[in-house]
Amino acid sequence: MFRFVNLALGGVSNGMIYGAVALSLVMIWRSTRIVNFAQGGMLMFTTFIAWDLVQVHGVNYWAALVVAIISGLILGGVSERVLVRPVETGPPLNAVIVTLGLLIFLQGLAGMIWGNSQAHSYPPAYDFRGYTVGSKHLLFAPNDLYIVIAVAVVVVLLWLLFQRTPLGLRMRASAFSPEVSRLLGVRVGRLLTLGWALSAGVGALAGVLAAGTQPGYVLPQGPFDALLVYGFTAAVIGGLDSPLGAVVGGVSLGVLLSWADSYISNNIEPLYAFVILIAVLMVRPNGLFSRAAARRV
Repeated sequence: MFRFVNLALGGVSNGMIYGAVALSLVMIWRSTRIVNFAQGGMLMFTTFIAWDLVQVHGVNYWAALVVAIISGLILGGVSERVLVRPVETGPPLNAVIVTLGLLIFLQGLAGMIWGNSQAHSYPPAYDFRGYTVGSKHLLFAPNDLYIVIAVAVVVVLLWLLFQRTPLGLRMRASAFSPEVSRLLGVRVGRLLTLGWALSAGVGALAGVLAAGTQPGYVLPQGPFDALLVYGFTAAVIGGLDSPLGAVVGGVSLGVLLSWADSYISNNIEPLYAFVILIAVLMVRPNGLFSRAAARRV
C-alpha cells in the first residue's frame, strides 16, 4: 500500500508539469479554436535560452527563469501577430500547418544554435532527495514541492485574471463572442495576442520545470515532443475548454503513468499516454470537465 501511495506522490510533480502544458494549450484553444502544435517547440526554445544563461553565462536560476518566461511572452505574441493571425479566418487546417511549420523551424533553429546531438542538463531549483517520514522514504522531494507550488500559483493568478479583473472579462468575451465584443469597442486582436503571449509564458515555465527534473533533458527534439504529447493528453482528459480540467487531467495523467511505469513496464510512457488518450476519447470525448465548463459559460 505504501508503494502505491509513494508512486502516486512521485507522479504528482510530473503531472503538474503536464497540467501546465495542457493549460497553455487550453488557453489558445478557448480563444481561437486552434491547437498549437508549436507549443512544444516554443517551450523548448525558451528553455534553451534559460539553459544558456545558467550554464554558459553564469546567471542564477531565478533570473534565467524570469528571462525564459519573458521570452515566452514575446515569442507567443509575435507568433500570433505575424504567423497565426493571417490564417485565423481561413480553413482550420491552415492554422494547423502554420503551427507545425513553426515547430519544425524552432527545432531547427535550436539545433543550429545549441547543437542537435548533445543533451544538456539543467540544474534543479531544489534538492532531488525525497522527504523521509519516520522510517519511510517518500518519492517526493523539495524540488517536487517547488513544482507543485509554482504551477498552483500560476493557476491561481490566471483564475484571478480571468474572473476578477476587467481585462480578464474582456479576454473571455473576445474568446466566446468576438463579433459582439468588437461592436462593444473591445480590441479583440490585441487580446488574442495577449492570450497567446500568456499561453507561451506558461509553457516556458513548464519547460524550465521539466528540464530540471532529470539530467540530459534539454535537447531540441525528443523529451519536449513527448512533453507536448502528455500535455495534449492532459488537456483532452480535462476537456479542452476547461483550465481547471487541464491541471486535474495533468495530475491524473502523471499519477497513472507513474503506476503503469512501475507495475506494468517502464520506458514506454508515451505508449501509455496514447492508450489513455484513446480511452478518454472513446468514453468521454469532450473531457471530464466539459459539462461543468458549459454550465459556467
